[in-house]
Order: sequence, then structure tokens, then C-alpha cells
Amino acid sequence: MLDDCYLDIRLLRVVIHKNRKSMLTRTCTFILFNLWIIMAQISGQEDKEKTTALKDLLSRIDLDELMKKDEPPLTFPKTLEEFEYAFNEQGQLRHTTTGEAFVFNAREDLHRWNQKRYEALGEIITQYVYELLEKKCNMTKVILPVDVTEEEPRSFIYLSADAMSNPAKLLVLIQGDGVVRAGQWARRLIINQDLDSGTQIPFITRAKEEGYGVMVLNPNENHLEVERPAKPTPLPSPEVSDEPAEKRERKDERESKKKRDFYEKYRNPQKEGETEQIPIRENSSPEEHLLYVWDHFVSNAAARNVFIVAHSYGGLSLVELMSQREAQVKNRVCAVAMTDSVHNIWHQDASKSIQEWLQQHCRNWVSSPEPLDTPVEPMLPDCPRLSAGTERHELTSWRSFNSIFQFFSKALHTGDEYEEESSNTVTTRSSHRTKHDHNHDD
Repeated sequence: MLDDCYLDIRLLRVVIHKNRKSMLTRTCTFILFNLWIIMAQISGQEDKEKTTALKDLLSRIDLDELMKKDEPPLTFPKTLEEFEYAFNEQGQLRHTTTGEAFVFNAREDLHRWNQKRYEALGEIITQYVYELLEKKCNMTKVILPVDVTEEEPRSFIYLSADAMSNPAKLLVLIQGDGVVRAGQWARRLIINQDLDSGTQIPFITRAKEEGYGVMVLNPNENHLEVERPAKPTPLPSPEVSDEPAEKRERKDERESKKKRDFYEKYRNPQKEGETEQIPIRENSSPEEHLLYVWDHFVSNAAARNVFIVAHSYGGLSLVELMSQREAQVKNRVCAVAMTDSVHNIWHQDASKSIQEWLQQHCRNWVSSPEPLDTPVEPMLPDCPRLSAGTERHELTSWRSFNSIFQFFSKALHTGDEYEEESSNTVTTRSSHRTKHDHNHDD
């Protein structure tokens, strides 16, 4: 009966009270006023009809949309300076006036606005890291696909000056999936902790000091996002009327504008534009990107020994690469360091030979409460798992930084000893290279 309707209205009053800070009172009061008018208008109807009508109207009230009414504009600064933030000497992001760390909840009870602000800052951070790669690390941006046309969307990777010519060692860095772009492990760490833990710059710097060429991949730059053209509003179906056509059109236009203004004012004042994604040729997914970079860059590099660091989804992409270029990977890659990889050799149908190779040449530093480098029980029969000394997924690459380079040095030393001892036999890595070159399946 009507008791249910009154209960719903009392609940809406509670909503008004609780959201007074968000300035919803005017909107909700307006809705309540209309509800009481409707109740008066339908007072002569059956109780069941009253209840149904009121509940239907209440169900149409979208509080999430109402919350948007009093949002500040979704427009944000375009530079760190305009945001009033800067990185200090320790690589920490700090407010230029207060010296405080970044605060996510800049506006109380406005989660969507705070999230959009965070994303806007994240885009600035991405460009900032690109600048560091080019100016601090002297990396060169290389456009993908290599034969890209003027009209089509494009991606890119970063190469050190000797990435293709270094005869000894090449380091390939593969991040996880998500919003991170070339040079980043985790945006959250860059913003809330520091540049060392959140970017790949320490890996690049250390690798260069130890004589590696370096390739920085960009597996999440998969498409160009463009604004979708607005759909034309369908014309209303003509109705029979004695009014002159011109007068009727003016009346319809006024009514339409009234309805539109009401909706925009009370329901969705900051409607976001719709976008569509145009895929980048041969780089439309992390897996495609790694395969493309392997075929066009890694496989053509001069280095005798390739080393790979693959974080999170990067490990899955690497196992997928092995499934398609197994002989080449075994022939060129000396060691792989995964950090909290999400690969699964069973779901990815990795062959027994791939599993055996991973056991010998790969280590996976995983999130764990155990001390750094403590062996962790393997979940599947592939690469051995070691503790990264942290339970935070995004920190595993940084915490295992030194252990990874020690692992690479040991793998290279072991490989060199093996080649020296076998230099007069057909079992050297060089002879394997010759044999595999005639048997790869690409």
C-alpha cells in the first residue's frame, strides 16, 4: 500500500540529510515536491496503482547521476607546474608550496572527480617519464610499425644507442598491463613513493654501467583513442494536429529544449564524450607488441646474449612468445627474470621443452612475506620462484633489483664457461644457434 511509498520517501529524506555537504538538497527537494504532487493527482486511483507508480518513479532516481550535479568541472592542469607538484632530489612527488605528498581525496565526497584528477596527473607523469628516458638515459624513441604511414596510428619503443650494435649483451624490459607506458613499472609508485621504485630508470642506468644495450618496450600502447561522432537525434514521428505546421514545430522545439535543459541540469551536467579505439597495426595487444619487437628488433640485434626482465603480464606475453618463436628464444636468450609474473604454462599450453627451458634459465621473484631470495614453493613445473621481499605486487621489480642483476651475471658467467669447455664440440651455444637457425618455425 501507500506505506511502502512513504517509507521510500522517508529514505530519500535520509539521503538528503547525509549528502547535505554535497549540495544535493536542492535537487532532492525538487524531486520530493514532484512526488507529493503526483500523490495528490493519483489519490483517486486504487492503492496498488499508486504504489506501482510511485515506486516506478523512485526507481528512476539515479543518485550517482545526482551526485554529478555539484561536481567541479572535469578540467585539470596540463603540466606538473600547473598542478603545483614537482619531484624533489629524492625523486619524490611533492607539493611545491606545502611540501606534502600527493593527496588523492582533494575534494571530500567527490570520488569520481578525485579519480579523474588522479588520471590527469598520471598522463602528465607518463610524459615526464618519456622526457627522463630521452634526456637522462639518452634513449631514442623508435616508431612502430617500422613502415607506418602518415594516416595510421602508431606506437613506439625506446632503444639505447648501442641496442642493435652491442655485440655482447642486450637487456629487454617488459612491463605489466594497464595504464603504465614505456619506462614505468607502476604509476602508483611514481606518484606515491618515488621514481626509483616506480620507473625502469634504475634498471636502464645499471644495465648501461654493466655494458648492456637496452630496449624499453611499450606493450600497452595498443590503439589510438578518438572521439566518436555524436549520433543524430531521431526526429519525432508526426502527429495529426489542427495547428499550423510552423507553430507546431516551434512548440515542439521549445518543449524539447525544456526537457533537454532539465535533464542536463539535474541529471548529467558533465557527460563524458564517447570514444572509439583504432588498433595499432601488429601491436594491438601486449602479446602482439612483444612478437613484433622480437621479429623486427631483438632477433636482428648483434648481442650474443639477450636478457629479459618481465613484470606481471609481461611474463605471460613472454611465454606466448616462446610458444611462437621457441627455437629463436632458446637460441638468443641467456636468462629471464620475471617479477610476480601472471603466466600459466598450463592455460597457455606451453610445451614440455618450454617448461624445461624455463626451469633452467628463468627465475620469478614473487610477492611474499619471506625475506628476499627465499625459495617459494612452485605452483607449476616451470621457473623457480623466489621471494621479492615484499607482499606488494607493484614493488616486486624494485625490491628484487640487485638480485636480478646478480642472477644475470651468474647466468652469463655460467654460459661463457660452458662455451669455453665445449668450444671443440657440437654442443656449444654457437653450434646450437646454427642448428636452430635452420629449424625455427616462423
